[in-house]
Amino acid sequence: MQLYIWSARGSGKVQRGCKIRKACHIRLMSPRQRRISGPPEQSASVTLSRLLPYLWPRENRSLRWRVILVLLVMVGGELATLAVPLAYSKVVDRLSHPQSLALAPVALIIGYGLVRLVSAALTNLRDSLFAPVRFRVARQAAFRSFEHMHKLSLRFHLDRRTGGVTRAIERGTEGVETLLRMGMSLSPTILQALLVAVVIWRVFDWRYVVLIGVMIAAYIGFTVKFTAWRLGIRREMNETNSEATGKALDSLLNYETVKYFGNEAHEAKRYDNAQARYEQAARKTQYSLGLLNFGQAAIIAVALTLIMLLAGRDVEAGRISVGQFVMVNTYLLQLYGPLNFLGSVYSAIRTAMVDLEHMFGLVEEDVEVADPLHPLPIAAHLQDSDAAEVEFRDVRFGYGPEREILHGVSFVAQPGKKLAIVGSTGAGKSTISRLLFRFYDVWSGAVMVDGHDVRAYRQADLRAAIGVVPQDTVLFNETIGYNIAYGRLDASPSAVEQAARLAQIHDFIMSLPEGYNTQVGERGLKLSGGEKQRVAIARTILKDPRVLVLDEATSALDTHTEQEIQVALKTVSARRTTLVIAHRLSTIVDADEILVMGQGRVLERGTHEALLAAGGHYAAMWAAQGAEGVTERLAEAVSR
Repeated sequence: MQLYIWSARGSGKVQRGCKIRKACHIRLMSPRQRRISGPPEQSASVTLSRLLPYLWPRENRSLRWRVILVLLVMVGGELATLAVPLAYSKVVDRLSHPQSLALAPVALIIGYGLVRLVSAALTNLRDSLFAPVRFRVARQAAFRSFEHMHKLSLRFHLDRRTGGVTRAIERGTEGVETLLRMGMSLSPTILQALLVAVVIWRVFDWRYVVLIGVMIAAYIGFTVKFTAWRLGIRREMNETNSEATGKALDSLLNYETVKYFGNEAHEAKRYDNAQARYEQAARKTQYSLGLLNFGQAAIIAVALTLIMLLAGRDVEAGRISVGQFVMVNTYLLQLYGPLNFLGSVYSAIRTAMVDLEHMFGLVEEDVEVADPLHPLPIAAHLQDSDAAEVEFRDVRFGYGPEREILHGVSFVAQPGKKLAIVGSTGAGKSTISRLLFRFYDVWSGAVMVDGHDVRAYRQADLRAAIGVVPQDTVLFNETIGYNIAYGRLDASPSAVEQAARLAQIHDFIMSLPEGYNTQVGERGLKLSGGEKQRVAIARTILKDPRVLVLDEATSALDTHTEQEIQVALKTVSARRTTLVIAHRLSTIVDADEILVMGQGRVLERGTHEALLAAGGHYAAMWAAQGAEGVTERLAEAVSR
């Protein structure tokens, strides 16, 4: 794996504290390189090479045998197709001599019909055999792309529009299916052209082969050049389509915010502007398609006329028969159909390549936070082990190389104890929870769990040992039961119900008409803030982690709801190592230790009583919040 390391000041020097260098390939990057790095534009050969492992998987022998069978059927079909004009020419020659109108023409006509039937049967059999291959490969490519998106760091997802990423995967999946389908149409065309050239060389002479070769070369050259020019327009269409999709998704996900500020017209205008750019690119595509089709038809018409003139002179001179004249004409018409189709096939293939390029570009995004080659084991649940010890050891970190957020933060959360972290907005409190979950890697120092650097564990194992109740609980657009069970997907209904009881939400759920099958809506918007928090608590109880992070879990709630939630939080935090990131100081007075943070540093630490007695930052915050609390309680009393 590769571990990208950059310094806060852009020097490119390796920061201290990377304790697993032996398991990493360390590559130094300057801040500028870090900002501009990304998947380069891929060539067609590179994109195809990325697709081949899906088409010829080592672990799926049946799929490989099916591909081989498809190729054999394709060759048989093209040989049968090649025989059709030969049989037709024989029929014409026999019918051109009245003295031979006996059984021979009838037999030839029947043979001609059988050859056409076999050709059609093999072509359709080929398509039927290859269809499962196409759909399986498209499914596998989509699965691996989606799987890789979850492996990428939080930084990647914060920098990208979710709608654009999902649309890229969707278009890429369609591109895989299109590429294979069109490729299976293009391969027989190439094979047929080669076979026709061989037959015409044997039956006629080199002049016909040269004319046909020039026609095919001119047709392919024109198509390739013109289609390459159209690719820029297609890329523009993709970008504007992704932009429009992203704006629509962003607007609809923030439906309430749009309504609060009455900005429906503004959102509609933003979406329409993006669609207008897409419309302009789509018009260019359609105009260029018309020019492409006309140029292809002109090349075919000129070549067909020249070859027919040459064949007519040879018939007049007695060098070929009428049947052979018909045969060469039939071969040309037989080639004309696939060649005419070749234009749209090549265009579709190149379009699919652009879509695949985008999807594979996402797949090739570097995994910034990677698992070690030889991970250490870690117990995930309380029944497996005691509560874990959490330590931050001289941690320095920033979301970008130009700004450091944490400046040498150190603390220890003792097993089974409650550590509270307070401070002003932007002090780095939530960053601590992100580093503990290893959404990012520290610049220097180390985050320790059970005495080992978190970078020494598998990310899945580490996160299984940590539970979180976030400030903003976002639920899936599923049932309440599903959202609670998300904490442990294999949990039984009785376990889900027990977790809901401990979170004090079971009675509310049972009061609903559909109980645990009640749909919560997009992001859980059908539930109140307190109800969503209880679902989040139930989900964490069901997960049964050894470390619990409460990230301002009650800061957005009223005092009465907060008091109810606190009861549930005490239940879930029992016997666990608990880190409480708090805004309201009244919720953490019972903490074993309180850290007061400011500007990315630990300013004070101690118990509630000790910090009040010190008369420092914490005491000032307590006094200020006390005055706010009186005002809030008066407001609540008036509202009642």
